Amino acid sequence: MTLSLRFSLIIGILATLCLAAIIHILVVLSIPQNVQHSAYDNISGYGPDRQFNLLPDTRPGQEPLPDLDPAMKHAACRFDLQNGPVLFDARIPVPFWSIGLFNSSGETIYSLNNRTAGAERLSMLVLTPEQLSILRENPPENLDELIVLEVEQTSGFGLLRAFVPHPSKADSIDDALTEASCRTL
Repeated sequence: MTLSLRFSLIIGILATLCLAAIIHILVVLSIPQNVQHSAYDNISGYGPDRQFNLLPDTRPGQEPLPDLDPAMKHAACRFDLQNGPVLFDARIPVPFWSIGLFNSSGETIYSLNNRTAGAERLSMLVLTPEQLSILRENPPENLDELIVLEVEQTSGFGLLRAFVPHPSKADSIDDALTEASCRTL
């Protein structure tokens, strides 16, 4: 093989590898825009917005949302703060409960559990900075009892989780999650 033929072959291989790398990077970067269903979209199939909707029990291969703990019961509430602040209120009689707030992209905004809340009852108000300034001018009577959370994005969902210590408690936990509220203040 002549030197110029070898050089052309090496240049061709390098060009092919560079093109393959560029295509690979473009495909990886385009995946989020091409995903059809997000957790925010999937939750809409379980009931109306601004209401906690009980999710089906987590079973292998049939998870209503990714990465849910099978030892927990779950309820989800979609909200849009353009319609006003959202008040999350629940009393869940279990040794452990938690709530996670997520934006519409599925990113965690806030997380809280009964141990960090220091109470058996969840009372949390979620609002935008503009709504908070209005609230400061005219605060509700029970403001000192609420966890007030200011968020930038207006749409998202809350995922309420309750530990099931024994299968005999499952129905009462379902009732508590169904009775939990997620409503406009």
